[in-house]
Amino acid sequence: WVRLELANASDENDLLLHIANPEIDEVDAWYVQHDHAMFLGSLGLDRPYSAQFGPYADLTFRLPLDPGSSGAVLLRMRSAKPLLVPVQIWTRAAYLTSSSQRNTYLGGYVGIMLVMAVYNLFIFLSIRDRSYMFYVLYILSVLAAQLAFVGITPVVVAPSLTFLASKASIVLTTVTAICASEFLRHFLHTHERLPSFSRATRWFYAAFGVGLALDLAGARIAGYQVIQLVSALFACYLLAQAYLISRQGYRPGTYFLIAWSVFLLGVMTFVMKDWGLLPYTGVTRYMMPLGSVAEVVFLSFGLADRINVLRQEKERSQAEALHVSRENEKIIREQNVVLEKKVHERTRALQESNDHLKRTQTQLVDAEKMASLGQLTAGIAHEINNPVNFITSNIAPLRRDLDDLLEVLAAYRALGGRVPPEVLDPVLSLEKELDIDISIEELAEIIGSIAEGADRTAEIVRGLRNFSRLDEDDLKAADLNEGIRSTITVLGPQLRDQVELVMDLGELPKVECYAGKLNQVFMNILTNAVQALGDRTDGRIVVRSKVLDGDSVEIRFRDNGPGMPDHVRSRIFEPFYTTKEVGEGTGLGLSIAYNIVDKHHGTIQVESSVGMGTEFKIILPVDQPRVKEERA
Repeated sequence: WVRLELANASDENDLLLHIANPEIDEVDAWYVQHDHAMFLGSLGLDRPYSAQFGPYADLTFRLPLDPGSSGAVLLRMRSAKPLLVPVQIWTRAAYLTSSSQRNTYLGGYVGIMLVMAVYNLFIFLSIRDRSYMFYVLYILSVLAAQLAFVGITPVVVAPSLTFLASKASIVLTTVTAICASEFLRHFLHTHERLPSFSRATRWFYAAFGVGLALDLAGARIAGYQVIQLVSALFACYLLAQAYLISRQGYRPGTYFLIAWSVFLLGVMTFVMKDWGLLPYTGVTRYMMPLGSVAEVVFLSFGLADRINVLRQEKERSQAEALHVSRENEKIIREQNVVLEKKVHERTRALQESNDHLKRTQTQLVDAEKMASLGQLTAGIAHEINNPVNFITSNIAPLRRDLDDLLEVLAAYRALGGRVPPEVLDPVLSLEKELDIDISIEELAEIIGSIAEGADRTAEIVRGLRNFSRLDEDDLKAADLNEGIRSTITVLGPQLRDQVELVMDLGELPKVECYAGKLNQVFMNILTNAVQALGDRTDGRIVVRSKVLDGDSVEIRFRDNGPGMPDHVRSRIFEPFYTTKEVGEGTGLGLSIAYNIVDKHHGTIQVESSVGMGTEFKIILPVDQPRVKEERA
């Protein structure tokens, strides 16, 4: 509460009481005379705006004070900001003259700031330098904040929304600080020159957020004090960054240091006025707008100089680039001869390496093919060798038994003179009838033939181990199920001894193919499956075949082995890629299988995951019209 004792010693009867602080939230005024109180009005940021005395939120009341009379004015005031009450008594004419002068000054200030904003916006649109964009935002935020401090912004933004009017200055102060910081970061490249300051900047942003939160939560005095304190510290913080960068010899830092020092003087004057350290006068009230104008001018000089600096740096870099280019051109000319010589040598070496690689690959392919054929002949030899051994091993006992019988027969014949004729004659007749002597000779020949046949069969078995046939070069319609069964028969010993084999072969049409090559594919896949199962007692391989859409067939080989990780599965069809120990595999088996299936215009896919086994899926067309066309 404030009580003012007034006496009108002039001849004017139209007097105005003016409080030159538009930041007060609520002011209620009463005029007291002769124990009679008259309510003069209720003004302030939290009150509905009245344009009675101009486009300001100034606090002005009519005084019903006649010439020669006296009275008192009671003021009840409430504000979240420092409550400074500069009271002035004006005549209407003098007040309007003062307002007109103030409008002129503020109009010039607004004009200067808008011209600078538009000018720098045009530069930003021309060169797309983000420093100019943040500078334009900074100019506009400073302009809005300064107008709020003199009471104009609430009128312009929202005359009827007192909530926005009362929050304008504190919000615009925060926005101005953030825009200043972002402009500094892009203008002086503080994130590169002073990287350690980035974290501190975020802490200042958080402090501004705390101040705004306090204000919105109802603790308006505490929020305003926090914002004012953080603003002062933040201004010093930005000044320190400009000083450090200026010390580094970066000329834009010097311009920013001068401009910010001038503006900081205005800010500190404004803050000291709010804290009661300086009197509330016209100079202290408008010191910050004056400082902001000077700052904007100096920063514009800095931005213009920055263009010169960038141009000089560009020219210097272009000169350096030209020098380097000439040096490089000289070096390139000198190196061309050497490089050409090395290229020829390298090309020759690569050609030799390529020829050697082709020869090696051909040899490895032949070796893989022979390995498959070796498995085939080993299976056949195993199946045939057992019965041949049975025959061969029984020939000698048969001969011994025959000799024993002949010896007994000779003994019987030696007893012929001692046997009664009635007993011996029937036996001799039977012997003559059966022609025993000839039969004995035939038995010897038969046993010799058996021995010779067994020896020849054994020789054939031995020959199979070194035998390999060439695959057919012509397409033939073949039964793939029969090829699968033949391959399984060849691998029979391995399959019977190690795994459980399940065959689910559907009825397939005859497929036009190179049957021998496909048998090699089946053998490679089945062999890999058996090797993957290892010594497991529960190993299982499932082979399925079926028709797809009538024009293609599908064959699947699935095992319950350890499976493959993704990095192995993605490379199993690459030549020479193997996970086996050195000497145990060439890494060409599945690569050959892939090429054979591709030659048949089919696809081969593998699905596998660790611990879930592996499945190969082969899809082949029934007919091969493209192959026929190619061969034609």
